Amino acid sequence: AKLWKNGVGTSLSDGLNNAQAYSVFVSGSVVYVAGSDIGGATVWKNGVATILSGSAVAYSIYVSGSDVYVSGIGTIGTHSAAKVWKNGVGTFLTNGSFNSFGEGIFVSGTDVYVVGEEDNSTKSVAKVWKNGVTTSLTNGLDYADAYSVFVSGTDVYIAGDEYNGSNFVAKVWKNGVATSLTNGTSLADPFSVFVYGSDVYVTGFETISSVGVAKVWKNGIATSLTNGTKSAQGDGIFVK
Repeated sequence: AKLWKNGVGTSLSDGLNNAQAYSVFVSGSVVYVAGSDIGGATVWKNGVATILSGSAVAYSIYVSGSDVYVSGIGTIGTHSAAKVWKNGVGTFLTNGSFNSFGEGIFVSGTDVYVVGEEDNSTKSVAKVWKNGVTTSLTNGLDYADAYSVFVSGTDVYIAGDEYNGSNFVAKVWKNGVATSLTNGTSLADPFSVFVYGSDVYVTGFETISSVGVAKVWKNGIATSLTNGTKSAQGDGIFVK
């Protein structure tokens, strides 16, 4: 697991076990990174690791004041289960009847939003949990997932995908109402959303001629970041 600051890399793990870093958040002079190490959900604070839970992965981190929130997955029985940690204390978001995943997290005031997906008996449902209360973004008739959430004022934006029977369609939900970023003729996924003023930015990829092209959508208008000669994707976006 590694963190790069201005292009200079620092190893977060010792290399004795597989480790990954998925999310970074800077609060003042403190740098928080979320991921996994030694088979457990891990947070590194200025490079010092804390294991949140074994048999778990931390996918996203958000710091609000003195509180550190992390979303990810733990295990209940034989299933993966969406989980949120506040200051190291974990709470499951589902009961473990089906596999579920907590992926993106955002904190607005006292409200904690986690997005991800939960399987049903045959497919998967894109979901948002607000303060632990679940809302389905899709009807469960086909596969769907939610990867990233951003709250601007009273508006909640979520980036994710939904299968149309042939391909995954990149989508943004604003307050639960979906807008498609792609037309469904090719595979596409949006992995991160950021709102700046009245503009909504999303990054991910769309497959063109069997090659993934990294893209950014600004208010639904796509711009390719790569030329399609090699597969690429955008995983995170920040606007300043």
